[in-house]
Amino acid sequence: MTLQELYTRIDGNYDHAVQIMRMEKLISRYVLKFPSSDLNGSLMEAARSMDPTQLFERAHAMKGVCANMGFDKLAEAVGEITEEFRPGNPRKYTDAEIKDKLARINDMYQRTIDGIHAYEQSL
Repeated sequence: MTLQELYTRIDGNYDHAVQIMRMEKLISRYVLKFPSSDLNGSLMEAARSMDPTQLFERAHAMKGVCANMGFDKLAEAVGEITEEFRPGNPRKYTDAEIKDKLARINDMYQRTIDGIHAYEQSL
């Protein structure tokens, strides 16, 4: 599997990743490190307590990393949580709707990780 094929598989934006990081070797290095980050675990931990500050901070961190890596769909989904809990923003969603969104984020994240593992095995 090529890096471009990985991005297609995970609904990522390869061209955006190239625009940010400039070199495929660098993109590959960061993609392979992504599963060892605890971004999603931290977000899911915050979800258990529904602490607005923690949800904002952890979603914001995950959104930034995903956006810079060209994981656009995942960044967009996490961005909804970021904006929902951004200080000063009124809440739009119920806690149940947030939990549904977080479950979808978790599924997207797992699909991304599965794709990265398949990419890694093909190297």
